[in-house]
Amino acid sequence: MPSTAHQSAPPLRISLVTETYPPEINGVANTLRQMHDGLAEAGCELQLVRPRQGHDQEDTGTVLTQGLPIPGYPGLRFGLPAGGRLHRLWQAQRPDVVYIATEGPLGRSALSAARRLGVPTLSGMHTHFDRYSRHYRLGLVAPLVTRYMRGFHNRCQGTLVPTHAMAEQIARQGFERVQVWPRGVDAELFSPARRSDALRAEWGLDPNQLALLYVGRIAPEKNVELALQSYLAIKAEIPSARMVWVGDGPARKRLEQACPDGHFAGARTGEDLAAHYASGDLFLFPSLTETFGNVVLEAMSSGLAVLAYRDAAAAELIRSGDNGRTVARDNRLDFITSAMDLANDRDHRRRLGRAAREQALRHAWPHLIADLQGRLRDIMGNHDAAVGPPRTAHG
Repeated sequence: MPSTAHQSAPPLRISLVTETYPPEINGVANTLRQMHDGLAEAGCELQLVRPRQGHDQEDTGTVLTQGLPIPGYPGLRFGLPAGGRLHRLWQAQRPDVVYIATEGPLGRSALSAARRLGVPTLSGMHTHFDRYSRHYRLGLVAPLVTRYMRGFHNRCQGTLVPTHAMAEQIARQGFERVQVWPRGVDAELFSPARRSDALRAEWGLDPNQLALLYVGRIAPEKNVELALQSYLAIKAEIPSARMVWVGDGPARKRLEQACPDGHFAGARTGEDLAAHYASGDLFLFPSLTETFGNVVLEAMSSGLAVLAYRDAAAAELIRSGDNGRTVARDNRLDFITSAMDLANDRDHRRRLGRAAREQALRHAWPHLIADLQGRLRDIMGNHDAAVGPPRTAHG
């Protein structure tokens, strides 16, 4: 655990480097926004380094770099290397610590620039790239991806991961100095109070009919086919049930053909997204590629009964049968059977949803941001102790 003896220390000067950030829609971008805003509200001096999105402009706190679209993911980009520029910027105005959220070309060049200047770095592992590669028929390169990731993160002074299970897994693979820093939720935004009968009517449902909900990328690595199979099994017993898909992605067109009576809401954000969560009845999340799975915590905060595999956030947050339901990894039949059981038991779903909300309230962002500041200061202090006083811009 980080030290707590930082109350009288001066404000931290932090450079956050990420290749994804809102308005891009994904869990990493959302986490980085919460991290950035929370640290700023806590009095830290923030510099955000990210690829340019559209025609946005730099300001005093943002450094925009060049990027290229990610194939198959419209609206998402990866950053091109910017090591020379970052070296000059950080030499002129040295940050206390650099946090690197993504391991792409921009993140790698930022790590190299920071190391040349002797600036301590903390990295975050936000994506299971080795798991993702297997869903895109790239399983043969998965060991190479793991080797690259291990080399990248082991050059940092520490790596944050969101779950204890992930920390243990990557430690066995040779990752060093791994720390667990979980994800939080905005419990005021994601709240049962945002349930809307008017929105449910748009879905073709009255207040008493069953709305099954999926939120996330509609992509092969999210295992959306199992959510569809679960819905079809439920619909055979409850014909009035409706599947609501919130999100977008490369598998959406195929899913629309396979689920013609589903409601495809597309990507949603803010209060609109929160209303979609709260207006559902049962959240189906069959993904097995998550590092955390922010949507699980958002659904729980919204008062939904959640069904997920015993993996990532669900494994750490859900006590099966108490505040949600989990099944063993890759047990497709158990997932479908559990979905049918929950669909047929409204009272049980509601009890799970109330308990889920109580669990989510324990994961508010302010506490996590305070903890993160302590970790950043410890990384900085440990680095200074190891290498001596930091060099100035002139030496």
